[in-house]
Amino acid sequence: MPRRAARVRERRAPVSVLVDTNVVLDLVLAREPWAAEAAALLDAVASGRLTGFIAGHTITTIFYLVRRAAGVPRARTAVADILNILTVVPLEGADYLHALSPGLRDYEDAVQAVAALRAGATWLVTRNPGDYKGVPVEIRSAGEVLALLEEDGE
Repeated sequence: MPRRAARVRERRAPVSVLVDTNVVLDLVLAREPWAAEAAALLDAVASGRLTGFIAGHTITTIFYLVRRAAGVPRARTAVADILNILTVVPLEGADYLHALSPGLRDYEDAVQAVAALRAGATWLVTRNPGDYKGVPVEIRSAGEVLALLEEDGE
């Protein structure tokens, strides 16, 4: 009696995303109506459904803004949690120079785009896609990424 070949589901490498500052702050500061999508996105990273990155300069920005809004203990916890979920993209002087190239009005957004390129991210996840017109990385919202994961059955 011939054996039936076992059907093996091909396992693809997780899609990689660079998470913009505003998405992290939406979660940490419970900013509505975006907090739930931000939480679901970071849960997808924590569970391995996505590979997540964050630009190094974003860490200090998050600490500063959370400290101002909610105090030092909350800022410390937020940064520790983020560092346990997302991988920091190391940037060098040349990356910061590259971000000075004409094209984006906001330097911080340009550095985010360079970090996404440096990480090899599939998508830069933000809720301000208009800030990234013309960048050489695909821009998605947290909701769009979550919907694409659902479509793929992830």
